Amino acid sequence: MSVSAMKEDLLEDETFPVSHPGSQFRNTPRSELIELAVSRGEGRIASTGAFATETGQHTGRSASDKFTVRNDETDATVWWDNNKSMAPHHFDALYEDFLSHAENKDLFIQDLHAGADTEHRLQTRIYCELAWHALFIQHLLIEPSEADRAAFQPEFTVVNLPSFRADPERHGTSSQTVIACNFERRLVLIGGTLYAGEIKKSVFTYLNYILPAKGVMPMHCSANVSPGGDSAVFFGLSGTGKTTLSADSSRILLGDDEHGWSERGIYNFEGGCYAKTIRLSAEAEPEIYAAVNRPGAVLENVVLVGDMLEPDFADGKLTENTRGAYPLEFIENASTTGTAGHPKNVIMLTADAFGVMPPIARLTPSQAMYHFLSGYTAKVAGTEKGVDGVQATFSTCFGAPFMPRHPSVYGNLLRKLIAEHDVDCWLVNTGWTGGTYGVGNRMPIRATRTLLNAALSGALRDTAMRQDPIFGFEVPEAVADVQTQILDPRSTWADADAYDAQAHELVRMFTANFKIFEEHVDEEVRSAAPHFAS
Repeated sequence: MSVSAMKEDLLEDETFPVSHPGSQFRNTPRSELIELAVSRGEGRIASTGAFATETGQHTGRSASDKFTVRNDETDATVWWDNNKSMAPHHFDALYEDFLSHAENKDLFIQDLHAGADTEHRLQTRIYCELAWHALFIQHLLIEPSEADRAAFQPEFTVVNLPSFRADPERHGTSSQTVIACNFERRLVLIGGTLYAGEIKKSVFTYLNYILPAKGVMPMHCSANVSPGGDSAVFFGLSGTGKTTLSADSSRILLGDDEHGWSERGIYNFEGGCYAKTIRLSAEAEPEIYAAVNRPGAVLENVVLVGDMLEPDFADGKLTENTRGAYPLEFIENASTTGTAGHPKNVIMLTADAFGVMPPIARLTPSQAMYHFLSGYTAKVAGTEKGVDGVQATFSTCFGAPFMPRHPSVYGNLLRKLIAEHDVDCWLVNTGWTGGTYGVGNRMPIRATRTLLNAALSGALRDTAMRQDPIFGFEVPEAVADVQTQILDPRSTWADADAYDAQAHELVRMFTANFKIFEEHVDEEVRSAAPHFAS
């Protein structure tokens, strides 16, 4: 089908009724979107066949430019300590100006599902100013069947106009960039940024708002399934190994970033992956490397080298946050349904660069809620701009920027589901051992995989455990093919007193961070906090 044949007349849509649009490309297939993106100068085709583009000023999310409309519905339901508010009249003015800005512009419209569970999926309409953004979100969400598309009725809309510039005085924004979420109108307006991740995270934010009321737990996590059907979810912030450890060739990948846990089990919100590609290699991550190096994949801010335009995944001069987007079908062992039963295991990943935490520990439901609300990891120099030395990071629910409701809502729901379905919960440290970053060594990946496999197989259920004197959780005393010393972090340090001092400091950071949650949790969760015996 020719590109011109994909143009349609004005789409009748009460949510975003542009008076005088240019050409509208509705549900254009992948190959046509790539052809359009290249012909419009939005990017280039790399030597691998992938479409490559750059996003200019914004190479990541613009957290300070994201707003939620504060009205009668959201006033008492949104966690305003974590969400910047926008007045309804400011949103109304922004909406009017978005409509005016879209006049005479080409628009790329995608009708997609958010959620593989047919009972809880969200019918989502995405308007894009750029063809490659439409390609990106076509990868990341789920394309409906022909029958579903014929009956499609949008329940949620995202309008993405990168060339729009907000007026802080008229629109109540912080800058010319804006991500404005109106939950009552089920509408998000994105302007002033080319970074494609804003689109998918807007959908995730809305799901995080509506699903808890239905008893469904929205999770910023990856997930996989054993050949026998035992599923596992992996929570973790950037750099903890969430994508790497869940992309296991011996297990079926459900998804790498966003899932729901309903009365029927877990399900992927998405139909694709948005993987970090900085320093990506075929040796370390063969599945992801193959997926981003093929026609149809989208490379975001990956440097292209030479006349052949070869991707250089080691070059971070544009950003450390280089990305590759691709449909799940590009992963050989990906699930075809996006659904699985209730998880047997919940894994919480941390990269403790202070060298205090053990490589694996078993958590009670209350301890799981404590560490879920804490969302701890540590960043080290070179991982992000502005990070010098070691920096502790606490991102509640392992995804604070996308949590409209108070964290206790998600934490209590998770604890309930873990207890109800007799789920084993594990804290896995992929960070440092034998000392802090710069002194000790990174946790051996072979040891991490061995311990993780023992947890997922159920072998650790019958293993003798000791209680950690600081964190109170259970740590295996010995595991086959893992050096016993590494299971006791203090014994790996040359200076035990230095370990104690560092552990004291980490406990202090945990305690200070958790103060904002103490009044919202019960005594069992409060008692799960780490402490030193007096």
